[in-house]
Amino acid sequence: MRQPLDLHGQPINRRLNAARLTDRVIDELIGMARIVIMDGVVLAEEARFIASWLERNRAVADAWPARILYERIREMLADGVLDGDEQAELLDTLHELTGSGAVPDDATSVSTDLPLDRPEPAIVFDARVFCFTGKFVHGTRAECQAAVTVRGAEVQAGPTRDTHYVVVGAVGSRDWIHSSYGRKIEKAVSLRSAGSPLAIVSEPHWVRSLSA
Repeated sequence: MRQPLDLHGQPINRRLNAARLTDRVIDELIGMARIVIMDGVVLAEEARFIASWLERNRAVADAWPARILYERIREMLADGVLDGDEQAELLDTLHELTGSGAVPDDATSVSTDLPLDRPEPAIVFDARVFCFTGKFVHGTRAECQAAVTVRGAEVQAGPTRDTHYVVVGAVGSRDWIHSSYGRKIEKAVSLRSAGSPLAIVSEPHWVRSLSA
């Protein structure tokens, strides 16, 4: 019996196994980043270790969000030196990757800032399409969705080419595949990279827009 193939002609089981392996390696990267930032400073030796680890895991290094970290570290170490400004920037990047902000009492993690649009875009509600992911300090998912529908917007369960805004809750969801982000964020980043006019925004920015 022939093994079923995906749209790219690859065996489906092989593709699923590769996805699981990528997820495990990304989790390892997030765990490594958390250890590095525990003392509030990133040493050159630590940056070189992460770069070497990413080199050994190139399949992951070429995928978001590891790609961002890999490119930044390579640029910083191009001259063989990690100066004070670069140390601070790399520390910020690792915090963004891990979602290392203050965690509410009933939460186990916070969401990553790495995929957020910078600068923060203006948010328009009328005739726009929103997608929500994560857990929200503002209220339940249903309450957040109602806050945009009463302003003339539509809500989708997941991001598509028609989505205008993906709003990331401040608190990490237990349903996410990784501690600081999940599949919806991965999909949103992929769509944005492919040219979709989609903005990924934080819960605090979205909340401020509600009263603008």
